[in-house]
Amino acid sequence: QVQLDKSGGGLVQAGGSLRLSCASSSRTFSTSITGWFRQAPGKEREPVAAISWNSGNTYYADSVRGRFTISTDKAKNTVYLQMNSLNAEDTATYYCAATHRPMAWAAVRTSGSYDHWGQGTQVTVSS
Repeated sequence: QVQLDKSGGGLVQAGGSLRLSCASSSRTFSTSITGWFRQAPGKEREPVAAISWNSGNTYYADSVRGRFTISTDKAKNTVYLQMNSLNAEDTATYYCAATHRPMAWAAVRTSGSYDHWGQGTQVTVSS
């Protein structure tokens, strides 16, 4: 069982930055594909970014590419999502998720590809 512990949400002004963390005590976490998703009120959950611990491959949604960076820290068994140049459209509840399923890389954008989910953390960007 991979339990995901998230941290780092909060309130920030437009143009500011936040860093979200997703950690696990499970040793298998560092062999997973880990993704970040977000859901704004009244909207469907959407993919934000994903990373393969094994290959280092990354995925970014068009809306965040160039502003957000996903990274891993093996020593801390943690995935980070560094979010810069935040705007009001980034306001949402953010979720981290992990999977060990073999799959085509394009599937990392699909929430159904993930088996383990952390509790959401709220990110609010004030304009």
